[in-house]
Amino acid sequence: MSNVYVEPRPKGKPEGTAIADYVLEHAHGALVTNVAYKTQQEAIDAAKKLGYHPLVAHVRNTNKGNRDHWRSA
Repeated sequence: MSNVYVEPRPKGKPEGTAIADYVLEHAHGALVTNVAYKTQQEAIDAAKKLGYHPLVAHVRNTNKGNRDHWRSA
C-alpha cells in the first residue's frame, strides 16, 4: 500500500487561515483524484477505499520531504 498525502488547501496560507478543502496527492505533487473533499475525514476515507495509506498534515505549510509534518491517518 503506497502513501498519499491529504493536503489542506489553499496551500501556503498563514496559520489560522480557513481551509477551503482537502485533496489527495502523491509525493511528487500529482493529484490522486480530481476531487476536492470538504473534510479531512472524507479525503482519508477516499484514500483508503482506493487502497492507499493516507498521511495527514501536522502543520499548515507542509513539505512532503519532512516526516515531522505528517502523521498516519
